[in-house]
Amino acid sequence: MTQLLFYETAVPVSSERHRNWCVKTGSSYNFAATVNSVPLTAIEFGQAAAEYPIVFSGTEELVMPCAILGASAAKNVFVQTDGSWSGKYVPAFIRRYPFVFAQDSTGKSLILHIDESFEGCNQDGRGERLFDSDGNQTQYLKNVLNFLQDYQQRFNRTQIYCRRLKEFDLLQPMEAQFNLPSGQRQSLSGFQTVNRDKLKALSNDDLGKMMQTDELECTFLHFASLHHFGSIGEKSSIDGDDAVDAPISGAEEAEAAGAAEKDKKGKGGKSSGATEAEAAGGAKKGQKGNGSESKLTSEADA
Repeated sequence: MTQLLFYETAVPVSSERHRNWCVKTGSSYNFAATVNSVPLTAIEFGQAAAEYPIVFSGTEELVMPCAILGASAAKNVFVQTDGSWSGKYVPAFIRRYPFVFAQDSTGKSLILHIDESFEGCNQDGRGERLFDSDGNQTQYLKNVLNFLQDYQQRFNRTQIYCRRLKEFDLLQPMEAQFNLPSGQRQSLSGFQTVNRDKLKALSNDDLGKMMQTDELECTFLHFASLHHFGSIGEKSSIDGDDAVDAPISGAEEAEAAGAAEKDKKGKGGKSSGATEAEAAGGAKKGQKGNGSESKLTSEADA
């Protein structure tokens, strides 16, 4: 499950294995300290756009919106030294941790997994129990299942939006660049933005489709969020990251018709979302659950 960013040892949740397990979340986000982007679903744009640059990243087959969390390849400027999150909004991809859905061997069902390496997992009674003494799901675990099922539906809806962007050929490569204290440049690449000129050139019918489905609103929120590249650079400097001083490109560069020219002297980095968009939808096919594991499933959307 290396495609799942900070998930290390995700295993199916079962009463046999986890009957006495508890999970304490929300007090430490150290698990996300070394990721500079995470996937977003479209419904999150309204809150996320107030703090984070929203871009698009992935592969030829799968593109997903991502929130940029840092200017360096392995630095999240929103995770503080004490593990707290400094932003007002925590993306759902992070809030669902340490849980994640993974497809069974048939690809028709999703099985709930938990990352046992998470520091909040324990058998000492800290946090919320997963099962009661009889092996039944607690209300907490039921709430987790409901949250992930809702997340999966939002992920699927977001994929429709991303396919529309690709269908209309609206995405373009982008490279954000930052000044280094030495005078050189740092670049952050591996993601895409919507091309304004191509959006303006769409037919009234196509724009109407995007308007009726709220996809046009998401696109405008994406545009508005790009000025946060400046604050990302500033946060990196405050945190003592000598790789970044002040951004020289943000919304203006994102709106350019093509990618910015790479500075060969600068240090390059990529958004981790470039190879991790699949993570938003859960793990790849895992082992089919059995016994009580089969209870923690959800039918995968076709």
